[in-house]
Amino acid sequence: MKPGRKKVLIIKMGYSETLTPDNVYLCSLGDVFRTTVLLHLFKEDYVTWLTDAAAIPLLTGNPYIDRILPFNLLTSLQLQTEIYDVVINLEKHPGICSLADRVKARQRYGFRFNKKTGETRAYENGYEALAIATREGAKKLNGKTWEQVLFSMLGATWKGESAILGYKPDAEAVFDIGFNTHVGPKFPLKAWPAAHWDHLEAMLKGRHTYSWQQHLNNLKGYIQWIHSCRLLVTNDSLGLHLGIAQGKKVVALMGPTSIKELTPTERLKVLTPEVDRECIPCYKPECPYDDTCMAHISPEDVYDAITQWGTESSPGI
Repeated sequence: MKPGRKKVLIIKMGYSETLTPDNVYLCSLGDVFRTTVLLHLFKEDYVTWLTDAAAIPLLTGNPYIDRILPFNLLTSLQLQTEIYDVVINLEKHPGICSLADRVKARQRYGFRFNKKTGETRAYENGYEALAIATREGAKKLNGKTWEQVLFSMLGATWKGESAILGYKPDAEAVFDIGFNTHVGPKFPLKAWPAAHWDHLEAMLKGRHTYSWQQHLNNLKGYIQWIHSCRLLVTNDSLGLHLGIAQGKKVVALMGPTSIKELTPTERLKVLTPEVDRECIPCYKPECPYDDTCMAHISPEDVYDAITQWGTESSPGI
C-alpha cells in the first residue's frame, strides 16, 4: 500500500438493505451495487470490501476497490486482527455490527452494536438512516434520495455521483427493449404481474425487437444482456440500477417501494400504480389486497412510455 493512503473497510453484504428494516441472510445485490457510489469518497485510498460471495462479480474489476473479501468465519477472524483508518458498516444485523466494532479503526461510520441491549444502533451521522429504516412511518416521510442519506452517514454531501460498475460488457445493443422481470426473494410484491408482461409483449410484437430477461444465475451474463438492450422495462431490482449505470433508457415500475429515493435522471421514467391506497409504499413482503398495487400499472401506460420516449424500430421477433 502506498504511503499516505488511508486504509478503508466497507462492510456491505446486502443482508440488510441500508434504508429498510429487514435483516435476513439473503443477499440484496441491488443494495450492494448501489453502495459503490461511496467509492467516490475514497478514490485515493486502499479499500477493502467485505461482502457476500454472490455479490463479488458486481465488485470485481472496480478500479477503486483494492481487495474483496467474502463474508465467512475465516475473513471475520482475519479482520479482527487488522488495523484500519476507516470502517464503514452498512449492515444492521446485530452480529455483523458486533464484528464491525471489533475491527480496529480510527474512524467508524454506519451501524454499531449496543453491548447492553444487544441491539443495532448508529454512529454519529447515522441516526437518520437508522430512523428511516426502523421507525414506523419514517420511510414514507423521507424526501431525500438514497444517495443523499448514504453520503450523510459519512458526514459527506452527495453531489450527483453515480454507482460504479467494474465489469465492462462488450455486448452490442441488438434489442430495442429488454423485459427485466425478476425480483429478489426479499420483496416479491415488487414484481409486475406475468399477465401484464405478456400483454406488453403482444403490443410490441411486430413493432420492436425485444428480449426476456436472461442469465439469472450468471451476473456477468446478466450485465451483458442488459447492455444488449437499448431500453429496459424493469421492476425495482438490481436491473434498474445496472441499466442506469450502463446509460440505458430505463422504464421503472414501482409500487411497494418509494420513488423518492431514486435519483431523477433524463434516462429514467418511473411509472407508479393508478390506485388510491394509503399503504403505498409499504415495503412489505405480503399484501392484504387480492390484487397488488403493481397490478394497477397498466401495460398500456408502459407501452405509451416506451413509444413516447422512442426506440429504434425494427421487425419483431
